[in-house]
Amino acid sequence: MKHSLQLKLSQHLTLTPQLQQSIRLLQLSTVELNQELERYLAENPLLERSDLASTDDPNSIPPPPNGMDHAAAPAEEAPTAADDRREEQPSLAEEQAGFGDEVAPTGSGNRRDDDERDDFTQFAAAEPSLQDHLLQQVSLTGLTPRDKLIAEFVIGHLDEDGYLKQDLEELRESAANSASDVEIEELQIALRHVQHMEPTGVGARDIAECLELQLRAMPADTPHREAALALVTRHLDVLAARDFNKLKRLLAVDDEELRGIRALVLTLDPKPGRAFGQGDVRYVVPDVLVRKAGGRWTAALNRDAMPRLRINKMYADILQASRENGGKHLSGQLQEARWLIKNVQQRFDTILRVTQAIVDRQKNFFEHGEVAMRPLVLREIAEAVGLHESTISRVTTQKYMLTPRGIFELKYFFGSHVSTDTGGACSATAIRALIKQLVAAEDGKKPLSDHRISDILAQQGIQVARRTVAKYREAMHIQPANLRKSI
Repeated sequence: MKHSLQLKLSQHLTLTPQLQQSIRLLQLSTVELNQELERYLAENPLLERSDLASTDDPNSIPPPPNGMDHAAAPAEEAPTAADDRREEQPSLAEEQAGFGDEVAPTGSGNRRDDDERDDFTQFAAAEPSLQDHLLQQVSLTGLTPRDKLIAEFVIGHLDEDGYLKQDLEELRESAANSASDVEIEELQIALRHVQHMEPTGVGARDIAECLELQLRAMPADTPHREAALALVTRHLDVLAARDFNKLKRLLAVDDEELRGIRALVLTLDPKPGRAFGQGDVRYVVPDVLVRKAGGRWTAALNRDAMPRLRINKMYADILQASRENGGKHLSGQLQEARWLIKNVQQRFDTILRVTQAIVDRQKNFFEHGEVAMRPLVLREIAEAVGLHESTISRVTTQKYMLTPRGIFELKYFFGSHVSTDTGGACSATAIRALIKQLVAAEDGKKPLSDHRISDILAQQGIQVARRTVAKYREAMHIQPANLRKSI
């Protein structure tokens, strides 16, 4: 074991800086890649961005070609008709327009007309947090300065869903530790003020109180309001267990009335604070566009996601003129810039090759959806493109493809398999899709148990154990049969 670890360590230490950089770039997502490139651009004056990098410059990254030609040819053999290819290849926005309403909007990458183009996203208004929203309401109330401070103190202890998890005695002790003498009665009054703010239900100590606050804020003549109040304050556990017969007895109502009560409760928000900003938003930029052309599903690089880099000609000329006077430092930076340009080019070449290999093997998914997904492992793609499995793992993590069915991470298309009675194999993704279809089509009054779903799949030739059905169901956040039962 120790010898094996030492061998791996020695192999790592013998990696050239260029190879280490290549491996690192493969691990980065497109967003992270552009952040990393900004650092390189700031540190190396011989490297620059250029959306219109000349293909005559051997040190520049050409724009991506249409279809698979880019993957088929080595970087140094890339065609020179860059401008023509740019017109032929659809942009990300054009691809989205062609795919229709199914595709969720996404960012446009880091495309620039020039280095001085303004980034208007920096002027986007930040989404207010729940605390900001409540503090603004406090400032508009007619409370005394002291009462406002206590209300702000309470707001500061709400969690992201809008709940006050600490009891008032703990809050009083916390206030005392901060050199503020606050009485329990003052905290109770402040909490009551907070509970009358928007969003309704904020400041509750538990889910029952949260739902009660929302119901009490409704007009008194709201149908089923009083019965719903009785349900959420006294029988919420019975509703959670879906014991509808017991609920009818406890509330003295019939089936139709219980449906109305339950429908009213389902309109309430158990997490009133979640509608507000919770931090930074992560954007997904697809690296590859997949579409059907000429009867074949093909992948093409998303040109909006590809950075365009080249050697800064002015600094290169200075280096050439100063070679006799010793330009070792600039010479090293020139070599580093060339390495980076080559490695970025290789990164996108590899992503495209791997994506096309995945698309070729999962074409039935693009035609028919998840139920047609076939089993696929990293080794199969590694053998197809002539790379190591670890490289395929890096390439398929945090890299995305835009398809007519949506945006998917490349590793989504890999999964284990289950044998069928005919000697074939069915992917776990397809089985999950079948389970989802069965649940969607079930009789709400007699939902399918995990055992029954297992039997139905067996009738279709797919042998899946009950516990495996339960595991897949839970992974899809589908409740068990007893909690799916309707009235």
